[in-house]
Amino acid sequence: MSKHATAEGAAELSFLPMQQADLDDVLKIESVSHVHPWTRGNFSDSLAAGHWAYCIRPQADQVVKGSYLDPAVLWAYCILFPAVDELHLLNITVSPHLRKLGLGQRMMAAIEGVAFQQKMPRIILEVRPTNEAALALYQKLGYEQIGIRKNYYPASPETGGREDALVFAKSIKLEA
Repeated sequence: MSKHATAEGAAELSFLPMQQADLDDVLKIESVSHVHPWTRGNFSDSLAAGHWAYCIRPQADQVVKGSYLDPAVLWAYCILFPAVDELHLLNITVSPHLRKLGLGQRMMAAIEGVAFQQKMPRIILEVRPTNEAALALYQKLGYEQIGIRKNYYPASPETGGREDALVFAKSIKLEA
């Protein structure tokens, strides 16, 4: 992925390769963002497996120390799994303090750009039916539901309940 991704009329985002040293910041966001958050081991395993993992921080020329424009502040992150003919989005999470500002949409545009650059004709992802914000975003961006994975997500640590996953995909036009 190129180091910077732009959106018209918006500041650039820096997509920096996720490192083990980033995991404390990643886990702070992950733990308050998901019903059943990924563990440090899940992230470490993804890094070890060579998944494309990125931390999104403000670009260095936008620095305002002590604010959300401080490059030490993690805005968001994503984990991508490149398969032979598709890019699987495993995790995309924006800091709760920065939601509803268009970061998710800008990240998805950058991810679609990566799929195009890598000549991967499709992006696939799973989402909880209860994650209304993510569902609305994916539908707005043209993702279509292609299936359901029954009892895919752990839903309740107390009851051991499970939640289905909705499988969404979007075809990436590779020819102009």
